[in-house]
Amino acid sequence: MRIPDTQALIMVLIMAVITYLVRMLPFILFPGNKKTPAYILYLGKVLPYSIIAMLVVYCMKNVSLIDAPHGLPELIAAVAIVAVHCWKRNTLLSIGGGTILYMFLVQVVFK
Repeated sequence: MRIPDTQALIMVLIMAVITYLVRMLPFILFPGNKKTPAYILYLGKVLPYSIIAMLVVYCMKNVSLIDAPHGLPELIAAVAIVAVHCWKRNTLLSIGGGTILYMFLVQVVFK
């Protein structure tokens, strides 16, 4: 049995402490008897949509419309994600299904 590398152990401990602190931060800043400020509630409403928009831009930034397949797998998967989400209103299903569809398209159809 080998003793773990000291540097790796220190890194894991630091990450664990930071993760714990980040998860405890809302409880430290806003204890149960204190009202949550309006700007925090506002951020809680708008940030998820902003993050999704940034992810879409990030995922589509290297799509080439000039070279084959001209962005078709990405476009088909994106339309499927939107359609499934409008139909079922389930984020996990729409993103998971769109990812599976995209991987199928790039590995089988547009090979």
